[in-house]
Amino acid sequence: MFFTLPTLFTWARIVAIPLVVGVFYLDLSKDSQNLFATALFILVALTDWLDGYLARKLNQTSAFGAFLDPVADKMLVCAALLILLELGRVNAMVALVIIGREIAISALREWMAQIGASGSVAVHMVGKLKTMAQMVAIPFLLFDGLLFGILPTRLWGTWLLLAAVVLTIWSMVYYLQKALPEIRAKAR
Repeated sequence: MFFTLPTLFTWARIVAIPLVVGVFYLDLSKDSQNLFATALFILVALTDWLDGYLARKLNQTSAFGAFLDPVADKMLVCAALLILLELGRVNAMVALVIIGREIAISALREWMAQIGASGSVAVHMVGKLKTMAQMVAIPFLLFDGLLFGILPTRLWGTWLLLAAVVLTIWSMVYYLQKALPEIRAKAR
């Protein structure tokens, strides 16, 4: 299950992360860097949909794939946020909230699995909406210009990322509320 077609797409997403970041260190114009990084990010982000689709279509779902897929997503989002922070396109508090939530919820899920209550922190729609908002906001911020000559992507990306922060906090509270009864029960 480490090298099924869906899992290979997930591995490719992880391997491509340095490419998305590395574009900004190439000797290219700022506009070219922005365009290449945006295109790469979108291409890499689309593999998230593709690997899930293929896993279901080819009946190649696995526990390893279910583990690796969100890890790849989190690594991609965190890397993009860090480069955007370095470029001055994202506020440090926004990046901290999003990255901090990812670490906290990953640790919570691991802990819940250890106490046999992983079902209480299963993926919820709010978490999916958070991911979707991030995956739309980040390319806008990477592009950092006028899309089609009319759409100011930094403005739209900033607003979408702020919406993602609200969803990030909301989803974290949701998962903590779901986990708390299990934690209290195991603490007795």
